[in-house]
Amino acid sequence: QVHLIESGGGLVQPGDSLTLSCVLSAGTASKYVMGWFRQAPGQERKFVGAVNWSGGHTFYEESVKGRLTVSKNNANNTLYLHIDSVKPEDTAVYSCAADEVAYGSAWHHGYVDFWGQGIQVTVSS
Repeated sequence: QVHLIESGGGLVQPGDSLTLSCVLSAGTASKYVMGWFRQAPGQERKFVGAVNWSGGHTFYEESVKGRLTVSKNNANNTLYLHIDSVKPEDTAVYSCAADEVAYGSAWHHGYVDFWGQGIQVTVSS
């Protein structure tokens, strides 16, 4: 059974940069598409971005392109989300996810098999 464990969240100030990590255990990252979702207070969970099996291709929800970057290191089974210049609207629970097959539009709809428990990011001065 694949396990996904997020880290790196907490309280950050507006304008800071932030990197979240997600370690995949009981599996090999190169066999999975991996990505991030976030759920802001009072809102539905939304797709952020994902990276393909090799780590060589990424795709994003249109509104976050440019400021949020998803990457993966298959050597250490770790997925990353880097956020430049965080804003209060980035406050959310961030969850990583993985799927052996799903790609593209399936991720935009949240149709993926494995999920982490989520980690809180709060942007406030």
